[in-house]
Amino acid sequence: MQRKTPMALSPLSISGVIPAHLQPFTAEGRLDEANLRKHLRSLLDVPGISGMTTNAHASETATLTDDERSRQLDIVLEETNGKVPVIAGIYEDGSAKAAAAAIRAQRAGADGLLIFPSAVLDGGGYQRPEMARSHFAEIASATDLPLVAFIYPHFSALRFTVDGIMQLCSEIETIAAVKEWSNDIVIYERTWRALKSLDRDVAVLSSFSRSLFSSLCVGADGILSGHGSIVASLHVSLWEAVNKLDLAEARRVWDRIWPLAEECYKEPLLDGHNRMKNILALTGGIDEAHVRSPLQPLSDDELAGLRTAIAESGLVHA
Repeated sequence: MQRKTPMALSPLSISGVIPAHLQPFTAEGRLDEANLRKHLRSLLDVPGISGMTTNAHASETATLTDDERSRQLDIVLEETNGKVPVIAGIYEDGSAKAAAAAIRAQRAGADGLLIFPSAVLDGGGYQRPEMARSHFAEIASATDLPLVAFIYPHFSALRFTVDGIMQLCSEIETIAAVKEWSNDIVIYERTWRALKSLDRDVAVLSSFSRSLFSSLCVGADGILSGHGSIVASLHVSLWEAVNKLDLAEARRVWDRIWPLAEECYKEPLLDGHNRMKNILALTGGIDEAHVRSPLQPLSDDELAGLRTAIAESGLVHA
C-alpha cells in the first residue's frame, strides 16, 4: 500500500493523546491482522485521540521482520485512513539502515517518525552525544518528515542527558517532539524546562506512564505511550482535565489508571506489553493474547493480578 500524500504534521500538531497500538499474533506466531484491525478500530473510536503510533515497543517491533513492519504500517494507514496522523517507529541500530527504513515509511504514507536510540550506543553513547547527533542527522537527511526523539529511562545505557537532548534538538531542525520516558520526575522537569527555552517549538510527549499524572502537571504537550492501547479514553480524560486545570477530576481519572499502570509496569518490565495485551484480551479488545519468543506466556498469578487491576480501574472495553 502507498498513500500518495501524507497528512501535514507540523511540530505544533504533534500533541494530545497518541496511543502506541499493540500487535496481536496468532497461536502460531503470525501477525493476526483481523485482531489488529479490531484493536485499531476500537482506538480510533475513542473521541479525542490525536494520532497513532506503530512499529514501536508496544507492537513488538523488535520481533518483526522488515516485511512485517511494512505490513503493520500499511494496515495502520488503511485503518486510520487520514483520520489521525500516523507516527512510524524507526527501530534500526545502523544509521544507514535507519535512514533506509525512514524512506520506506515516508513512501508508504507515514506522517512522522519515532526514532529509537541505536543499540550501538549501549556502551555509553550518552557520553559521546555526537554519535546520537550523527545517527539523527543521517535519518534527517533522508526524509523531511518530522521526527520524534525517544528518550530512554535514566538508568538505561541508551539514555540522553538533558544537555544531550538539548543539543540534538538545537541542531536537528526536523526533530519536532521528544517521547519522554526518563522515568525520573526531576529529569522530566529539567527536560521540559530546557526544551521550552529553545527558540523553536519542540513538543514534549510524556511516556512516564507510572507517574503520568505528575508529569502532566509539570507540563506536557501530549501523551505517547503503549499504555494508551488499553486506557486511551482515560488518557484523553486525564489530558483534558489537566489542561482545564481541573485537579480534582484529573485525580479521579488517575486513580482509575493507577492500578493498571502499577500492574503493567512492575518488574520484570519486559513483560509490560505482554500484560497490556492480556488486559486487552481479558476485556474483549482482542480474541487472544500471544507473544513471540523470547517473550513467554504470563503465569496464572500474573493473570490474577491483571484481573484485580481491571476490576479496580473499572475498565470495560468499548
